[in-house]
Amino acid sequence: MKLLTLALLLATSALAQPTSPQQLTAANIIAIAPSTASCAGSVAPSECRTAAQAAPWLTYSFSNFGHSAFSTQAALLSLILYETANFTYSINHYPGVPGQGTRNMQSPAFNLLYAKWLSESCTNCRLSAAQVANAEGTGVEAVLDLVNGDEFGFGSAAWFLATQCTADVSAALATGSVEGWQVYMGCVGAEAGGERQKIWESIIGLGHW
Repeated sequence: MKLLTLALLLATSALAQPTSPQQLTAANIIAIAPSTASCAGSVAPSECRTAAQAAPWLTYSFSNFGHSAFSTQAALLSLILYETANFTYSINHYPGVPGQGTRNMQSPAFNLLYAKWLSESCTNCRLSAAQVANAEGTGVEAVLDLVNGDEFGFGSAAWFLATQCTADVSAALATGSVEGWQVYMGCVGAEAGGERQKIWESIIGLGHW
């Protein structure tokens, strides 16, 4: 995998390798979400990805956007596992909002921002401003198609934290505290608690990859 070439001030940190000597593995994910071991019998086989398929792309996104702290990576993984029902979905099926998707289950508005950001700030992402404009003119589902492959789809949560949340949110997440996680949930517009928090607690409880 080639690291994204990012033409922003965050590029220097984004291209740095995670400071931890260990990286997220499929085994780590399966320990938290056993169903990710296989997509056999999946209700959405074209969208489903296994832990073995997802782990490299997630690690890639953490490195690209400078999310080196274990606690930050844990929060991103917990969000993705919750939003995708353990990597089952990459498109919103319930209630079925047109154009909503990626592994972050972003709204159509954020998918357009993401596509524009990639076309403007990543020099080796093979996504042009003309492609984005054409997709925008076609409709929200066409925009989603631009950012919903494995590379960009699994990178959406890391992108959102790096570009749509303030530095204070990232700093709070890095503490590994429940308060920091709640601040992050506020940034993504989700309610803290319930199954979301259970998933986060199970991951943060690992302590490291």
